[in-house]
Amino acid sequence: MRADARSFAASRKERAADTDRWLKDLLRTAHPGGEGVALVAVGSLGRGELAPGSDLDLVMLHDGGEDVARIADRIWYPIWDSGVGLDHSVRTVEEAVKVAREDLKVVLGLIQARHVAGDPELTRKARETVLADWRADSRRRLAELREAADKRARSSGELAFRLEPDLKDGRGGLRDVQAMQAVAAAWVASAPGPRVREAYELVLDVRHALHVVTARGADRLVLQEQDAVAGTLGLLDAEALMRRLAEAGRTVSHAFDATWRTVDRLLSGPIPRGRRPLADGVVEHAGEVVLARGATPRTDPVLVLRAAAAAAESGLPLAPATVSVLAAQSAPMPVPWPDEARDALVALLGAGRAAVPVWEELDQAGILVKLLPDWERVRHRPQRNPIHRFTVDRHLIEAAANAAAHTREVARPDLLLIAALLHDVGKGWPGDHSVTGEVVVRDIGARVGLPPQDVEILATVVRHHLLLPETATRRDLDDPVTIEKVAGAVGSREVLDLLAALAVADGHATGPAAWNSWKAALVDDLVRRVRSALSGSPLPPVPTLSPAQAALARHGGGAIRVNGTNVTVVAPDRPGLLWRAAGVLAAHRMIVRSASAASASATAVIEFSVVPEYGTPPDPATLEADLRLVLAGRLDIEQRLARRARSVRPARVPVAPPRVTLIEDASATATVVEVRAHDRPGLLWRIGRAFGECGLDVKAARVETLGAEAVDVFYVVDRAGRPLSDDAQRTQVRDHVLAALR
Repeated sequence: MRADARSFAASRKERAADTDRWLKDLLRTAHPGGEGVALVAVGSLGRGELAPGSDLDLVMLHDGGEDVARIADRIWYPIWDSGVGLDHSVRTVEEAVKVAREDLKVVLGLIQARHVAGDPELTRKARETVLADWRADSRRRLAELREAADKRARSSGELAFRLEPDLKDGRGGLRDVQAMQAVAAAWVASAPGPRVREAYELVLDVRHALHVVTARGADRLVLQEQDAVAGTLGLLDAEALMRRLAEAGRTVSHAFDATWRTVDRLLSGPIPRGRRPLADGVVEHAGEVVLARGATPRTDPVLVLRAAAAAAESGLPLAPATVSVLAAQSAPMPVPWPDEARDALVALLGAGRAAVPVWEELDQAGILVKLLPDWERVRHRPQRNPIHRFTVDRHLIEAAANAAAHTREVARPDLLLIAALLHDVGKGWPGDHSVTGEVVVRDIGARVGLPPQDVEILATVVRHHLLLPETATRRDLDDPVTIEKVAGAVGSREVLDLLAALAVADGHATGPAAWNSWKAALVDDLVRRVRSALSGSPLPPVPTLSPAQAALARHGGGAIRVNGTNVTVVAPDRPGLLWRAAGVLAAHRMIVRSASAASASATAVIEFSVVPEYGTPPDPATLEADLRLVLAGRLDIEQRLARRARSVRPARVPVAPPRVTLIEDASATATVVEVRAHDRPGLLWRIGRAFGECGLDVKAARVETLGAEAVDVFYVVDRAGRPLSDDAQRTQVRDHVLAALR
């Protein structure tokens, strides 16, 4: 910033000091003795923040003398004659205290009141009494303060995201910092810290520059003034100004939310102090997500993403102290990321709306740019377009949150969520953002450890993320060339479905003008036509035994091997084998990340890839022993799982409903059932038990967990070993499995 911009704060204080001297002279002239009367500054003058266009907010306190009206007139009239705006009142101390007990604006002014002239004892008495009342009645008054802040936010929107933000009343603006100061005055939460104070000073400077540019008091930074204000502040252009302002507004909003969480905790009564495990190294404590005792960020780089995913999935905030520890102590993430880190990122995004505040926590702490350095290019980047309601980075996490509702509609929910998060990342570079975005996401995809074929899909989706809405609204859908071009660009049904889901998520995240029922209908029509053109998509392959599994199967009998995170079960094939083995794993707090089941020569081979839900893995010998007991019919695993289920608190975050699909013509020897659901302990056991209750046997299966989403395919047959042919029975199976998932 230029020197004159840096001196704005000093200018405001000097202006306030000059005004104080003028007011002292006015009172001395109107009431030479000064006894029984005090001039008190509130508002911007009281805080020493008097901008060029600010009004004067003054209270004249008096002890009930008869001459007070004459004294007041001799002060107010010169102020009016000078052309300065004036908000004034004349009250005894008792009257001021009484009004403050009922009027929020009055009490907020008097909390930060500053004595200017006259009898200081009147000011001291009024301020101390008002403060004591404020603290004594904090439960009611803070609720009133919060309601006023919410009303301002609804009316004025968010300072960080509005095209023409309200610097004072917008969410994240000046009033919110003053509200935090009032909370601190009630001794309920700490006063705003240095980062918030710095953001506050920036907003004050922008408002000061706006007053200079417009030569009047103004709080809304309209488009046509932004370049001039930027120049006055020594910034390159309006985009640089709005980026700085967005960062300041989000800093204030983040602190404001944290303040009210503190208020809620302190005023809502005793909080249970137990520690409930959420993930490995992560627990819930006192309504927040914290690190477990013994968790070590310095040696566990994935811990930060596990904690974030656990917070989003449980609908709880990350404790501020925990965020600070993770920001300061987390080891650098290996490149490429380990699978666990990518799964945690997908689980975080898959939590939907609950992911947004957690993502904001990571951003405010500087964690995101360490994990994804390319994020810095879009961070707080404004979109000076009335269609867009968010900065680029906030738009991206909003789109990912929206995409979580569509994960059941695509074959790869993990790629949908990552693509939604990165689809506009190219806006951080010059040129067509779809073209530059394709280049950037290839690097990011490799960084987060996606295999090359997945990186290609991700790059294709980012490159063509506008293809469907632009084609649907600008081209003739009855022209075969239109459909051929879109089909050629997307290349596969998998990519088409990803683009269709992303179009909806992106449109809703952009704003009401970007997505409506008309555009949705056109996109649906285009997708239907292109899907028909791509109808030759391959069906799910029939699971078969690998050579190693076939060798195990030839031995027959029963064998169980536990090797780290891999569990192999070889046993005589019989109904219920898969889900009973999965139940043992769930009872031992093991999460099934993937599984494959196939059979040959009356012998079944099941391969599980598992991770502990939290803590250390169970003893392999104990796990093997329980697997052998359940295979022998000597262990009631259902009872154990029922006990576990009773100890698990229901999820606070809503998730998309499960989906069960019977895929037509996918196999000649079995019925193929695809199950899409939010992953949770014992999910595979529930599904398998439902099949068993329907009289079905699982002949083969492919089970995969992508983040927090389970994508499972089962090849089932009836008791006679045949696929289902009766429509009523197929409907019953679908309904029964759905019921087991709810």
